[in-house]
Amino acid sequence: MFRLLLQVGFSLFVVLLMMWGLARAMRRPFGKSHHGHLAVLNRQQLSRGAAVAVVRVADRAMVLGVTDQQINYLGEAELGIFAPEPHEHRDHLVIEPTEVLREGETVLPGRHPAAPGPEGHGSILSPKTWTSTLEFLRERTTRR
Repeated sequence: MFRLLLQVGFSLFVVLLMMWGLARAMRRPFGKSHHGHLAVLNRQQLSRGAAVAVVRVADRAMVLGVTDQQINYLGEAELGIFAPEPHEHRDHLVIEPTEVLREGETVLPGRHPAAPGPEGHGSILSPKTWTSTLEFLRERTTRR
């Protein structure tokens, strides 16, 4: 009985493994892994079934109107307008502290006023936060 169960389980495992491998093989395109000189540079949805798309074809940027029934050629645009912007690396930025509170503690510029202070005020772990929350709830729920 155990041997039969082991054979059925192993057979099921092999079939599922073959199905997974076939699904992965069918997901990848055969031949080229990219679309060559064709790419959608930008797309703006206008309504539920209509959009305007800018498509790069070789060295041209074509503006197309796309609906559920058809695609219309609207014109051309400069290809340089749709060049991707380089990714900004912020590793080189240095933020100077604006004021020193105590030794080793600083306040950075542009800090949100609701951000927890150096003592942890506003933190979910701060007892002052829980006290002020309870006072607020008591005030809102008392009858006048």
